[in-house]
Amino acid sequence: MIVLGVNSVFHESSAAVVRDGTVLAAAEEERFTRRKHAKSALVDNADELPVEAIRYCLREAGIAGADLDLVAYSYDPALRRELFRPDPLSVPGDWGSEAGEAQFLAGLDRVPARLADVLGSDPTGRLRWVPHHVAHAASAYYPSGFDSAGILVADGIGEAATTVLFAGEGGRLTRLDQLCYPDSLGFIWEKLSAFLGFSQYDASKVMGLAGYGDPAVYAAAFAKFFNEDGPRFAADPEVLRFRLPDVEPLRRLLGDPREGGPIEARHADIAAALQVATNRTMLRLAEHLYGLHPTSNLCLAGGVALNCTANFLVKERGPFTATYVPPAPHDAGTAVGGALHLAATESASVPSGPVTTYSGPGYADEEILDAVDAAGLSGRRCPDVASEVARLIAGGAVVGWFQDRMEFGPRALGNRSLLADPRDPGMREMLNRKVKHREDFRPFAPSVLAEEAASWFELGRPSQAYATMLFTCPVRADKASRIPAVLHVDGTARVQTVDRDDNPRYHRLISAFAELSGVPMLLNTSFNDSEPIVCSPVDALHTFLGTRIDAVALGDYLVERPR
Repeated sequence: MIVLGVNSVFHESSAAVVRDGTVLAAAEEERFTRRKHAKSALVDNADELPVEAIRYCLREAGIAGADLDLVAYSYDPALRRELFRPDPLSVPGDWGSEAGEAQFLAGLDRVPARLADVLGSDPTGRLRWVPHHVAHAASAYYPSGFDSAGILVADGIGEAATTVLFAGEGGRLTRLDQLCYPDSLGFIWEKLSAFLGFSQYDASKVMGLAGYGDPAVYAAAFAKFFNEDGPRFAADPEVLRFRLPDVEPLRRLLGDPREGGPIEARHADIAAALQVATNRTMLRLAEHLYGLHPTSNLCLAGGVALNCTANFLVKERGPFTATYVPPAPHDAGTAVGGALHLAATESASVPSGPVTTYSGPGYADEEILDAVDAAGLSGRRCPDVASEVARLIAGGAVVGWFQDRMEFGPRALGNRSLLADPRDPGMREMLNRKVKHREDFRPFAPSVLAEEAASWFELGRPSQAYATMLFTCPVRADKASRIPAVLHVDGTARVQTVDRDDNPRYHRLISAFAELSGVPMLLNTSFNDSEPIVCSPVDALHTFLGTRIDAVALGDYLVERPR
């Protein structure tokens, strides 16, 4: 059975192809179109499909649209029609209004025709509408390898639900409990991200800022709009007004919103209060889930599962002994999840086992050399590119590392990465200001050899999600001073472990750096500059030329900055 999974209902548009339960290809549309998040979450564009991602996935799988047995779209219009209730606190014609809902449903109704245009064949009879949170749950449960697991999905909103608890048992998913709008952790993060002067998609910035704040300062204020009593939680829509630009009720509790001015201590305090409230809420939800389905294993999914700090807390203090988080727990992952769900429910075999993170495009030497030539640059082939790049980084260089197939998910994990020396105390400021052009408080992650990670970090309970940079854990006190560039202000780091079998070339590079420095890790950040992570050699060289990166390694070819 061959299944195409598609996500385009809100944002993070993506596609995946699954054959007999195995993911052959998966990619996010933004990497091809170079537009962050692929599209905005508007009421009238649910049919704006990830055309380039679909074409890539079909091409990589070696099939045409007519060869597909099934197509999964990770949203269910019938469930939406059943559950939708008008929101009195909404803008006419926009989300929550009856007129906006009519536009939204009309867009969903156009999806089959749009799919026919892209696939070159009519998908009628093959298209399945997979409920949004079922697709999230499937994206985590089936790759986890767990036969029995509790699955906690938390995000902004699906059809109406915002947090859903599932039991996974014997290859089947059962919904156990759910919270619905307006009780939404994801929407609280979006609203407060905007209140703090960022975009609604900038939860990662707020997470970074939280480490600098005191959560006690605004604890009482948060209690007035975020009720954390019991295993569930409640958000006060009168204060939060998710679907309105109005922030006056929040202003009365938190002070003036930040509108382009400098970041102040109180902004960090608000971020810290939000992070602590999220930690407690996610832990209580995990405990509630365990009470409903007592098992050893936990799967996390949904946009809130990108919160590395909360993930670590749930892993360490929760009742489950093993935790799995997919490499793309956010909406992009629902393309994979939708396809896996159909593979499990409409075929004789149940998918089980890990999904590779490296499921995007790869490029041949000829394509790399053509891009180098078109950029007016020259590159040289290196007999041992890992050793050469390790020497450059040890000497203070920032190097783009472009290798093999692109990662799926929001993290650069060693195939589309910018790399630097974690020992350099000035490296974080330099990267933020001169390369990434972003706020000074934004931290960077260490990629550490898997076999050395426990010597440098307090990893706690083991989990596969360390390989995909989805936990923040403490740095060992005796090692912290040696790696200041990847150390958060609170003494933690967002760790990526690198296994020799999973990514041998990246492992070889870090090993070569360790031989030179005695430090078995590199500073790793995504290869981009206020844009989606680079996809092609052309993208990589464009970013290289537009920043202060010193060199870029594309496969075995090294391109250094013209002097």
